[in-house]
Amino acid sequence: MEFAAINSPATALVAGLITSLHCAGMCGPLACALMPARDDRSDPQTVSTIYHVTRLTGYMALGAVAGGLGRMPLTWVTGSALRWLPWVLVLYFAAMAFRWDRFLPKPAFLGRFSLRLSGWIRGRPRVQAAAALGFATPLLPCGPLYFLLTLALLSGSALRGAEFMLAFGLGTVPLLWLAQSQSHWI
Repeated sequence: MEFAAINSPATALVAGLITSLHCAGMCGPLACALMPARDDRSDPQTVSTIYHVTRLTGYMALGAVAGGLGRMPLTWVTGSALRWLPWVLVLYFAAMAFRWDRFLPKPAFLGRFSLRLSGWIRGRPRVQAAAALGFATPLLPCGPLYFLLTLALLSGSALRGAEFMLAFGLGTVPLLWLAQSQSHWI
């Protein structure tokens, strides 16, 4: 299998559109919690825009890091074994679907970071909270995001990795933004 066929920005955009329902279900409650209440004077469109811009910036930063690492891990794998890598990733996602990941150790630093972030966000203006949470959203545990980051790693350059992750993030925006804009009905 040719990696150029699976790690193009167009593929990432389609993957984002396909997983946007997952994103709306998992990150939607966090994104909606940022939205101003009736007595809050913050502009809901500004809060939502800041959240998505910083979230996309976080995706691009992770993509740039992954792409910057490049194909280094692939040098450890022989050419014939390389064709099995996409199937290994499929098995990884199947394991995630069956929740076998719950048997793996969780990085404790992410839990501490999450607690500190939620404490910092409380009482902040909505725009600041949206920026902080948006930028930190890519650090949340997410199977589709990790899968796409693996493909960004295969891009071989920081710029292509950032571009790849931006395309994925853009695919997730419409449904998540719709959830945010309609959160006042909940």
